[in-house]
Amino acid sequence: MCNAGGMPESPEVQALVEDLGARLAGREISDVDVVEFRVTKTRDRPPSSLVGTRVRGASRHGKHVAIAVSDAQHLVVSLGRHGWARYGGVGSDAPATDVPAGDIPPTLVAFTLDDGEVLEFTDAGDWVSLGCWVVDDPTEVPAIAKLGPDPANPGFVRADFDRAVTGRRKQVKAVLQEQESLAGIGNAYSDEILHTAKVSPVAHAAALTLDELDRLFDSTVGIITETIDARRGVPIDGLKAAKVAAMRVHGRTDEACPVCGDTIRDFSFASTTAQYCPTCQTGGAILPLRSS
Repeated sequence: MCNAGGMPESPEVQALVEDLGARLAGREISDVDVVEFRVTKTRDRPPSSLVGTRVRGASRHGKHVAIAVSDAQHLVVSLGRHGWARYGGVGSDAPATDVPAGDIPPTLVAFTLDDGEVLEFTDAGDWVSLGCWVVDDPTEVPAIAKLGPDPANPGFVRADFDRAVTGRRKQVKAVLQEQESLAGIGNAYSDEILHTAKVSPVAHAAALTLDELDRLFDSTVGIITETIDARRGVPIDGLKAAKVAAMRVHGRTDEACPVCGDTIRDFSFASTTAQYCPTCQTGGAILPLRSS
């Protein structure tokens, strides 16, 4: 994903798996090309072991993609910070001609299908964050086994949210992004959720009032589910742009808050920066920003 949008998060990954499932189901994998060996996480079952299998469908687990193939196997792909997918080969969607060649992310692993079309997984980061596992069950991947409840799941209820958030002596933004607490949310959507809920990103979860918790629950479920609906059907090569365009505060530094008109500001969070509105979220307080 582009810098403004941050790493892939559940709404875009959900749209991706729905596209993959619809487009690839029933087709056979005829060849696999691992361009970057470090993406292979199951050495005894490399991606090449899937040659000759047929795609059965695709599903999302947090920010992970799981492609089900014949013989009850799954190709699990962790998109990491900047990973994504694109189609190549016969009938592919060619890269936009106005995109400089240096800005087109490299393919790290490619799966050729029986009609010549190619599913490529890319990574645009300075280090390899894309990862591939071949497993019998997606929960064999440690990060998936540890996932917390997913706010996009129809069965997600307030009790799930309370177990993840209430009483935590940790900044609420960190809790929202902690995959073991709530699955699928990253830097961008946590900014959007907190802004909509009018909650400071640096407030400790344990210090939130009942009213703030109510607003945060409604915002978390509402934004994730509504955004998944909004992304559904968008071509996978347009999902990054759709994400960036829909942001109200994330990536909008120095722009006017769409709610109150105050200036949206950056603050330092973990190893990156995030955005917030002082008037809507922090009572006018300016959060610290590390000097570059």
